[in-house]
Amino acid sequence: MKESFFLGFLAGITHYLTLVYWLIHTMRTYGHLPWVLSVVILILLSTYLALYFAVFSAAVSRFFSKPSVLFIIIPAFWVGLEYIRSFFLSGFPWELIGYSQFNLLQILQISDIFGVYGVSFLVVLSNATIFTLFLSLSGQKWQGITITKIHALVAASVFVFIFLIAWSYGTLRIKSIDRLAVKSPKKRVSVVQGNIKQSEKWDKAFQHATIKKYIDLSHQTKGEWADLIVWPETSAPFYFLKEKQLSRILINGISDIPSDFIIGSPCYERRNNKIEYYNSAYLIGSAGNVYGRYDKAHLVPFGEYIPLKRWLPFLGKIVEHVGDFKPGKKGNTLQWNNHQLGFLICYEIIFPNLSRAMVKNQAAMLVNITNDAWYGRTSAPYQHFSKAVFRAVENRRALVRSANTGISGFIDPVGRVIEPTDLFQDAVREHDVPLIKEISFYTRFGDLFAICCLAVMALVVLVDFIRNKQN
Repeated sequence: MKESFFLGFLAGITHYLTLVYWLIHTMRTYGHLPWVLSVVILILLSTYLALYFAVFSAAVSRFFSKPSVLFIIIPAFWVGLEYIRSFFLSGFPWELIGYSQFNLLQILQISDIFGVYGVSFLVVLSNATIFTLFLSLSGQKWQGITITKIHALVAASVFVFIFLIAWSYGTLRIKSIDRLAVKSPKKRVSVVQGNIKQSEKWDKAFQHATIKKYIDLSHQTKGEWADLIVWPETSAPFYFLKEKQLSRILINGISDIPSDFIIGSPCYERRNNKIEYYNSAYLIGSAGNVYGRYDKAHLVPFGEYIPLKRWLPFLGKIVEHVGDFKPGKKGNTLQWNNHQLGFLICYEIIFPNLSRAMVKNQAAMLVNITNDAWYGRTSAPYQHFSKAVFRAVENRRALVRSANTGISGFIDPVGRVIEPTDLFQDAVREHDVPLIKEISFYTRFGDLFAICCLAVMALVVLVDFIRNKQN
């Protein structure tokens, strides 16, 4: 068991060091952390995440000696651990294994029942099947037990059966949602990608140029004006409405466009003799009338706030450039033209419960605004974008994404990526977005499947504990 734990840990830390390597670039370039400290933080995070691999590997070695149990319970154990990782210590559900299938349209449709965890289950089940077949064909024993051809045949048959059901469901569901989208009302939406360098974004010398660029790009529409034009996270690099002169320049610049706007901007409020800062999205008319404001609810630890700051004040000295934002209310939506809009700012897109709460609050469309310039030319923007596909499918809502440096575009309710932009390019994209009101099983009941997997995992551990005590 110790050897299994170590091998699992080794696999996990190798995986995460090569998966989230881009954190070094982000921390050094924009967090202004020393190179050594950036590497240490990456290693610490990867070590924590690798523990899930280690626990899984040790569990497989300890609990699953019977071939039938080995095959069918392993995926449930994996999903249970993924679910814990999604919430423990604020949660970091980055690149759950199900996200690897974001472009396999038929398979990811089961997400509207099981969430991304259902796809994770299927991926691990396929690996367990291959492992069972390998043991049978090679003649190698599993913990002293021979894996017979019958075991292998049963494993392969069960997997093929489940896979065919998932594929058939996906095929039928795509057709039914497409028909629903055709019948649903539509709004023309434009996304603007300003491609502002992170080094210039908060430099006051570039504020006017940034505002002008977004205004100019917003005028580059094709044919009819859009009903809604979406700018990225903090596209207004100042306190919108608080800084009067810059706010007036922005509003005057869009006043001749007969569209409503979503504009990302920092915000502050004075409460109880204190100033509280928020990462916000404003929904406004072209005349500057504000329909509403959404404040980011799930903040990035060590990026937008310092965890345990009250008990560990020395952390503030180590990471001086970290923000001190306050979280908004989870599940908040804003009304727009008799419809509700759900907002996800940057990192919030990786948390399924946030978009689900918004759709339960009648959001007919999801809007994700982000600034991925932090990541530079790494794989991180692509990793980040893949999460948005699942949020659309889980809730059967079209998702509109505006990113400062990309990837911007649209995702329809079955997960098709429409008109994605390239990274680090000025871009404007337009699309007629369907506003669907159907509530999916996943939206209604949430992570019921993942919770069941967690219960199975707990039951296996409990049974093992009782047996050991009896012996």
